[in-house]
Amino acid sequence: MSSAAESIAAIKAKFPVSSTTEFRGETTVYVDRREIQEICKLAKTELGFDYLIDITSIDNLGIEPRYEIVYELYSMASGQHMRLKISVSEEELEVPTVVPVWATANWHEREIYDMMGIRFGGHPDLRRIIMWEGYPYFPLRKDFPLAGRPSDMPEVAFSAPAPLAGGPFVTLPSAGTTDEREPRSREMD
Repeated sequence: MSSAAESIAAIKAKFPVSSTTEFRGETTVYVDRREIQEICKLAKTELGFDYLIDITSIDNLGIEPRYEIVYELYSMASGQHMRLKISVSEEELEVPTVVPVWATANWHEREIYDMMGIRFGGHPDLRRIIMWEGYPYFPLRKDFPLAGRPSDMPEVAFSAPAPLAGGPFVTLPSAGTTDEREPRSREMD
C-alpha cells in the first residue's frame, strides 16, 4: 500500500508525467498516451490498483488535442482512488489497449471506439458494440448533430435524419410484451 504521493512518485520515476492534480482526495495523473498500457501495468502490479472502475472519453471540441481518455483506478487493499488521463489529437486517433492489464477494459474500449471513433491498438476484438457495423458516424462527438444525420444505408434502421426528441432508440412506457417494449427506431409524430 502506498499513498497518493508515493504512487505519483513511482509513476514519475519511470514515465513522463505532464501534470498531476488532487481534488477531494482523488488524484489525477496526466500521462503520455503512448505509455498508457505500461503505466497501467505498473499501477496494477506494483502500486496495488487492482480494480479498473471505468474508462471513458471526453470530446473537447474546439480545443487541441480534442479528446481525453480517463482511466478510473481503485486499490481494494488501500481504498485509494487514482485517475489517469491521456490526450488524443484528431490526427492520432489510436491509443494502446489496456485489455492485457484488465480484461474488463474490453467493453469500455469498444464503447469508446463505437461512440467517439478512437481506436485501441492491439485490442483483441475492436468492433462496434452499440451501433451496427458500417455505421459511418460517432454519436457522442460534440459535432454530431442532435437532429441526426441521413444514412445512405437502405433497410438499416433509418434512412432519414433520426429525430432525437427523447432519442431515436427509446422504450415506450407500456404493459406490452418484451418485443413491444424493445428499444428500436420509432417514427415520431
